[in-house]
Amino acid sequence: MTTPPCAELHLHLEGTLEPDLVFALAERNKIELDYRDPDELRAAKEFTDLQSFLDLYYSCMQVLRTEEDFADLTRAYLRRAREAGVWHAEIMVDPQAHMVRGVPLPTVIEGVGGALAESEREFGISTGLIAAFLRDRPAAEALEVLDDLLVMDAPLLGIGLDSAEVGYPPSLFTHVYDRARSAGLHLIAHAGEEGPAEYVREALDLLGVERIDHGIRSMDDPDLVQRLVREQVPLTGCPLSNVRLRAVPSLAEHPLPAMLAAGLLVTINSDDPAYFGGYVDDNYAAIAEQFGLGRDQLAALAENSVRASFASEARKTELLGEVETWRVG
Repeated sequence: MTTPPCAELHLHLEGTLEPDLVFALAERNKIELDYRDPDELRAAKEFTDLQSFLDLYYSCMQVLRTEEDFADLTRAYLRRAREAGVWHAEIMVDPQAHMVRGVPLPTVIEGVGGALAESEREFGISTGLIAAFLRDRPAAEALEVLDDLLVMDAPLLGIGLDSAEVGYPPSLFTHVYDRARSAGLHLIAHAGEEGPAEYVREALDLLGVERIDHGIRSMDDPDLVQRLVREQVPLTGCPLSNVRLRAVPSLAEHPLPAMLAAGLLVTINSDDPAYFGGYVDDNYAAIAEQFGLGRDQLAALAENSVRASFASEARKTELLGEVETWRVG
């Protein structure tokens, strides 16, 4: 069974940096890596928690130096996403992770943005760019970067909040989100992956987010679940990521079936596919096999992804038609 046409809403561009590309960019930029070859790097991708992943993630990121590097990374993801059945992608980029390495902000945005501007023509994928801020860095820094992005008129769809969650509640970033809201940007945030259900509440009440990234810990709070169902707040689920980062013990124990049974608006995404062993099609295939999901159920998840996206209403109508064609195909 192939993957239905879908939108990918939880995707970190830096998390699509495959080992072969890491080594190619390292050679281009004359950077010496800690690994002998791509296979040794692949073998290092056994994580015990979120932090162990982030350590490797930031280490590999050092090869991204030029506008060309960021454009090549973006096109590589889009090419693979098209194979995976993605028709619309809202892509997160971490500007601070590059700026702290001395990479100028315009280099990042122009490299990624230039490739995204050609995405629909080259790959048939409509796109949006989301600047995600690192919650384990000062909120004042995030606000400064956001202001820089606005001054340079970066082609932003919205902002997000990611990186290490525990100990960094959404409440730290209220001013950043107030500024983004006043600029007319869409608002999302990671919450309830490793952090508690209360972080989901904070993201909704204090940041005013329109969509929650992950949100699996919401299931610990029945009142919150009722609210999410009532308000149909989208949750961008990443099943394979949750397993690889030990947020759940195994795919069999993932709360996805319970979330769907409760009426939550869940979508399926890949998060950081180069690190977690699967792009969005791999995630759909894994849950189909694990939970016995048929064509109708997978199509319903794809419909959720389209409705939860920030695509135009015309684009949503077009994509929902593609999903329906797949459903009856």
